[in-house]
This record gives sequence, C-alpha cells and structure tokens, in this order.
Amino acid sequence: MKPWKKLAGLLLGTLLACTALAADKQLRIGTLAPKNSLYHRQLMEVGEAWRTAQGGSAKYVVYPDGSQGGETDMVRRMRIGQLQGGLLSVVGLREIEPSISALQNMPLLFRNWEEVDYVREKMRPAMEKKFLEKGFVVLAWGDAGWVRFFSKEPGFGPNDFKKMKFFAWASETEQQEIMKSLGYTPVPLETADILPSIQTGMINAVPSTPYFALATQVYTTANNMLDLNWAPIVGALIVTKKAWDELTPEGQNALREAGAKAGVQLRAKARQEVDEAVDAMKKRGLNVNKPNAEQMKEWNALADALYPRIRGKLVPAETFDEVMGHLKAFRAGKK
Repeated sequence: MKPWKKLAGLLLGTLLACTALAADKQLRIGTLAPKNSLYHRQLMEVGEAWRTAQGGSAKYVVYPDGSQGGETDMVRRMRIGQLQGGLLSVVGLREIEPSISALQNMPLLFRNWEEVDYVREKMRPAMEKKFLEKGFVVLAWGDAGWVRFFSKEPGFGPNDFKKMKFFAWASETEQQEIMKSLGYTPVPLETADILPSIQTGMINAVPSTPYFALATQVYTTANNMLDLNWAPIVGALIVTKKAWDELTPEGQNALREAGAKAGVQLRAKARQEVDEAVDAMKKRGLNVNKPNAEQMKEWNALADALYPRIRGKLVPAETFDEVMGHLKAFRAGKK
C-alpha cells in the first residue's frame, strides 16, 4: 500500500474513533436541588435535548440532593473529571470566579427582580468570559428566590437574631468572620446537615428561600419566617470546557439552546413558586413575621454597616463598585 493511502487510512480511523467517542459521551451533572423539584426537572429536559442531538449512546446523569457533596465539593469533582457540570448557586460558582458573589452576597441591595435582572445582564458577557477563561462554559443563568430567615423562635429586628445559632455555608469562612464581628453566631455546615441540625438544636435559624424550606421540610421545625428579602439566590448551569470541547457541534448547539430555555423557565417559575411555597407553608403552620418601619430601619442600617466589610472581602472591590454603578444608572433611568 502506498504511504499516502496508509496516512489517509490512519486519519480516517482516527476520525471515526473520535466520532464514536463523542457519540458515547457522558455528562454527569451535580446539584443540591431536591429530586423531582423544578430545578431537577429542568436539568432532565436539558439532558434529553442534548442526548437526542448528540446521538449514539450518549448518557446524561443528574445527581440531585447534594449526593455529590456540597457545592465546593462539586466544583472539585468537575476539576478532576468526576463530574462534567453542575447547577450551582453563587456559593459554588465563587470557587471558580469570585466576582460572581456580587449578585448574591450584598444584602438588601436589590429591591426587586427587575434590578437583579438588569445588573446580571449588564455583567453577564464579561462574567461568562471569566468563567470560560477558568475552564467552564455557562449554559444558563437562574435564581431560586429571595433568602428569608426561618427560625424556631420569632424574630423581627436584627437584635432578635443575635441570640440564635445560624446555619452558615461551611466554605464561606469570610462571611462567618463578618457575622461573628457583628455579634451573630454562625454554625458552619453543609446543606444536607440543615434539617437534622435544626431538629437537634445545633442551629435554630436558617437563611433559606421559601421553596427550599418547603422542599426540605425545614419549616416544620423552624416555623417562623421573617418577611424580608435579604438577598437573591442566583445560580448558573455550567459544564467544564473539557467536556464541552468533546461534544459534537450538534450536541453543543442543543445544549446551548436547551440551557438558555431552561434559564428563562427557571427564573420565571422559581419566582412564582416563592409566593406559592409561602402560602403552602402558612396552611401547615408557618408564622410569617413582618418587621415594622422602625425594625426595617434597623435592617437597612445593618446592611449599610455590612457593605464596607463585604467590599474587597466577600466581593472584589472592582465588582462591588460595578454593581453599585449599574444600580445607580438603573434607578436614575426609572426616575
């Protein structure tokens, strides 16, 4: 056989092998979202669209309920190839790109979802570029509602919560230090430990979205909810660039389109389910405690005191200032 024919044969064989590898691709996605929840269902729809386009024996597996560990653990698993993607909140995303924390770790900054959407869209192109440079592709942006405080005993003002033991993300040591400096008691735990810890008294207050409190039954023990939108829970569906590059062009397009669609649905449905979750919990014994005007002044004063501590520590100073600038421009336009 002539040398050029041997070379052509080798190239063809390599191409076929690569095609087969792409067709047999497996995507393993981790999330803290409960099984059969809105978020889990959306992930499964994304996977079905991708599998159909990818073809072959492509496999797509979602690990819900934090079965792959906390969000920090999931990021580590993605980096070593045990997972190819995850639906993560800012808690996990900031392990990849710290500036993302500006969308979630600035309490009482955003007044409504319109402001959250505006700032996120302004920052999205640059943020997605930063993630790509760190080796991750952002497929969708979502959110999970506003953080409210669920507690065993009723609380209305900031001082009421100083005598309580708060759940705190184990990985967020800077936040724990800030809480302690202000007289609060954080107890670092993983998400899976919340319910048993509040049942046993290890903690007696949980910052949580209403949907999560309902899905995990946290409200049955911590049956007081402060009616205060402390901060939005913002998240994203990401996959590793390595996994992305191994997909077929059809698979990439399908994953990108399905992710974008899922992001729109997640944001719309999650916001709707906040009120529905609160109504459902109220029917089962949840007490909703609304701060009065004086107590709201105390909460806003606490937030103002937190911002200088957050800037440059929890949120990079440059990103903090960028968010403030976008909000100022948005509110000026509204006026």
